[in-house]
Amino acid sequence: MTAAASTVLTARALLLDMDGTLVNSDAVVERIWRRWAAAHGLDGDEVMKVVHGRQGHASMALLLPGRPVEQNLADNARLLAEETADMDGVVAVPGAPEFLASLRGLPHALVTSADVPLSTARMAAAGLALPEVRITAESVGASKPDPEGFLKGAAELGVAPADCVVFEDSGAGIAAGKAAGMRVVGIGPRAGAHGPDVVVPDLTQVRVEALGDGGILLHVG
Repeated sequence: MTAAASTVLTARALLLDMDGTLVNSDAVVERIWRRWAAAHGLDGDEVMKVVHGRQGHASMALLLPGRPVEQNLADNARLLAEETADMDGVVAVPGAPEFLASLRGLPHALVTSADVPLSTARMAAAGLALPEVRITAESVGASKPDPEGFLKGAAELGVAPADCVVFEDSGAGIAAGKAAGMRVVGIGPRAGAHGPDVVVPDLTQVRVEALGDGGILLHVG
């Protein structure tokens, strides 16, 4: 549903995707994946419908189903290196600096399909502080839309999945949050089509209030 008026959610921890949620990296993602699509004779628009939110090798497995896993992993490593070297156009999503600042001292984690070098570089390029708890590609055996990353984030924070709220922009990420049994706040233009509990254009529309009992009150919209 869309928040016409402010929606209030309570949580004990927040789990935050990075690309499209905290960091706008669309420019570099488009450049690198459209180049990859052209090299493999694939339609760039169709490729872009798949790649957001997933680890690269998982996207390749969907787009080139006959290709060996080893080839996808090798290709993915090369693409990650290209993405880590290309920060042109990487900026913070509006409201992200203030939103992260409001989470200081509250349980929260980054849950991203990027690896450690890419997530570190993109957060730095966007001028954002990395959360203390981070679940990256290296932390999981399965990419979003599998819920493993969000479940690991909740476990590391010591919070039950039902008490977590996920912030996501992509279909794969929203599906992962839902599969983990969590409520999902959709961020940005991609999110609305994938059934988050509430959706807002950016993080300027989210206000965080700490409750005395350790809970978190979210005003969304």
